[in-house]
Amino acid sequence: MAATGSEKQGAKAYYVSTPIYYVNDAPHLGHAYTTVAGDVLTRWHRQRGEKVWYLTGTDEHGQKIMRTAEANGVTPQAWADKLVTEAWKPLWEHLDIANDDFIRTTQKRHTDRVQEFVQDLYDKGEIYKGGYEGPYCVGCEEYKLPGELLDGEGEYAGQKLCPIHKKPVEILSEENYFFKLSEYGEKLLAHYEANPGFIQPESARNEVVNFVRQGLQDLSISRSTFDWGVPVPWDDKHVIYVWVDALLNYATAVGYNENPEKFEATFPADVHLVGKDILRFHAIIWPAMLMAQGLPLPGKIAANGWLMVGGEKMSKSNLTGIKPQDLTSHFGVDAYRWYFLRAIAFGQDGSFSWEDFSARYTSELANDYGNLASRVAAMVGKYFGGELPASTADGDAERAVHDGLAKAVAEADRKIGDELDFQGGILAVFDFVKQVNGYITEQEPWKVAKDTSDEGKARLATILYTAAESLRAVAVLLNPVMPETSQKLWDSLGAEASLGALADQKVQEAGTWGLLPAGSTVTKGAVLFPRLEEKPSA
Repeated sequence: MAATGSEKQGAKAYYVSTPIYYVNDAPHLGHAYTTVAGDVLTRWHRQRGEKVWYLTGTDEHGQKIMRTAEANGVTPQAWADKLVTEAWKPLWEHLDIANDDFIRTTQKRHTDRVQEFVQDLYDKGEIYKGGYEGPYCVGCEEYKLPGELLDGEGEYAGQKLCPIHKKPVEILSEENYFFKLSEYGEKLLAHYEANPGFIQPESARNEVVNFVRQGLQDLSISRSTFDWGVPVPWDDKHVIYVWVDALLNYATAVGYNENPEKFEATFPADVHLVGKDILRFHAIIWPAMLMAQGLPLPGKIAANGWLMVGGEKMSKSNLTGIKPQDLTSHFGVDAYRWYFLRAIAFGQDGSFSWEDFSARYTSELANDYGNLASRVAAMVGKYFGGELPASTADGDAERAVHDGLAKAVAEADRKIGDELDFQGGILAVFDFVKQVNGYITEQEPWKVAKDTSDEGKARLATILYTAAESLRAVAVLLNPVMPETSQKLWDSLGAEASLGALADQKVQEAGTWGLLPAGSTVTKGAVLFPRLEEKPSA
């Protein structure tokens, strides 16, 4: 989906990336969580009027994918093509993800630039040849430190396990090429200190700082025991380590060594969204590679927590993977997009349950938000023939609503747009929704309607205008989170005719009171959040 909204020409793009996801299997809720968060963040910045670039994609090299393809009787490329075409891209389209690019690490635009980047580091003396032996997790595509490993039990008794995948590691011994990562420890620590917001949340920052302080080892950046990867340009018996290959997508996708104008206008990323299990790659290896190449570092590495089901991290390897479509088919896409960012504080682990989703959907979406929209449209239709009346009798109650909206806009803009506190921003908007519901309850327009005097009619008009104008602002504020629902509400309020497309509305101007003009045609459209049917049986 193409970016929309007015943009500041000539300014550097607000550049956000997700991790590029392994194509060893279909996406689950954890992948979708990060991608929806990035979509909401970039939609928000588009509605600030900024130039935006949102990147996602797939990581298609490495031993894990090679083994998965072999197990399925196809080539790694055929496996990657199938997963991207049939699973990854269709899901992002289904979830209304408005990414500007989708990069695949098997694309020539990427592989050529990876070879050039690594060749340049080699020519600068940043890479040397050496031998290495150590415990290796194929799932992580990473050598592990002995102190990180877990003691196996049961079927894995006597073996050492990866702490993330809970599977036995393999002892690998091979001659590889190494990047002089050990020389960048002090430079990294200095950067962390000078830029305290570089790694978020603070717990993640502390973990990385402590790890680097213990001393960094040089990084093996090639593999010679398998061939599914980008060949090392000066030695085709080796392929480039999949993480070096993968991290470079953030540069190759925006024109590194190919389109200098685009690269200058986009790179570096303002925000790299990552899962906390891949934090070290992004907060240590990636900035060290950029330092070695003399390139600017990203603005922020934001690590989200794990989605938990039954107390375990959601993944395919522990069989707790759930398809997003299992939920969207029941709750709808917009409710899905809303729920995970509303229910889980970004950066912390969070538990998912069907029961919690159902309860929040009913209470907050259907009862608070959807019912408010239905009531207001119905009353404008009943008392004013569907034509929004003018507000001529504002008093203290209305001024309290105006003030509440201004507060909600400022808080949501700061929390979502600047702090990546999606939960806090969404709650600020829904606190305002509750305030408007309370306002209608207190003002009792159905009773005021019985007063047929000019004063009574003016009071009724003011109450309904205040409620409708509040909904106009809510539609703008929730558009990045629930774009389909917001568009329905925008249409119901008749806002497009006078205010233009919803995507062109600025979130920071949503609190400007009185933008929805009197005379707008308000219609009662379809219910925004229909009553849920019974939970489908497993």
